[in-house]
Amino acid sequence: MVLVDMAAGISSDIRILTIDTGRLPRATLEMIGMVERRYGMHIEVIRPDPAEVASMAANFGPDLFREGIAQRRLCCHVRKVRPLERALRDVRAWASGLRREQAESRRDISIREEIDGRLKLNPLAEWTHDDVERYTAGHDLPRHPLYAQGFATIGCEPCTRAIHAGEDLRAGRWWWESEADKECGIHFNASGQAERTVDVLLKQVLSVSG
Repeated sequence: MVLVDMAAGISSDIRILTIDTGRLPRATLEMIGMVERRYGMHIEVIRPDPAEVASMAANFGPDLFREGIAQRRLCCHVRKVRPLERALRDVRAWASGLRREQAESRRDISIREEIDGRLKLNPLAEWTHDDVERYTAGHDLPRHPLYAQGFATIGCEPCTRAIHAGEDLRAGRWWWESEADKECGIHFNASGQAERTVDVLLKQVLSVSG
């Protein structure tokens, strides 16, 4: 919300994008409308290719993310990464709300990055959780209702839970996985064997959907 508030203060012409994976909590979908009314701005909702989702479910089941890390990353790739890649295909620059404090895998993110000749900005990279809270309170920003229920990070409904006292902020994402690197692939590619396995599984999905 901090980034949306900043963008709204700069220009109403800045595009605001969000991804509806098809598995989001109802509260998140309601939040989109709340934000649009607050700022008088249209939020572009990006969705996955229905044929790819259907092919993935037919090949691996609707809840494939429970079967292994490669299957979970495939689900994220089809529902998040590919839709976002299509949406960003023709832009010269975009911004994300990544913060270094959020996870070990994000410790080294830069405020400014160049990706394939395009500019990616992470203006909140150096912000702490307290910084976000102060800005949110000071500007009376809308809050996602699930934060009040103990959620520290909010994604797809079946893959996100509230965290317990003392747990890492990312503990509520894909909590059944033992691997520490809990990223969906939007910001960071899977590496090594995991990436190769996802590529193999994705080819099965695309061969049917295409």
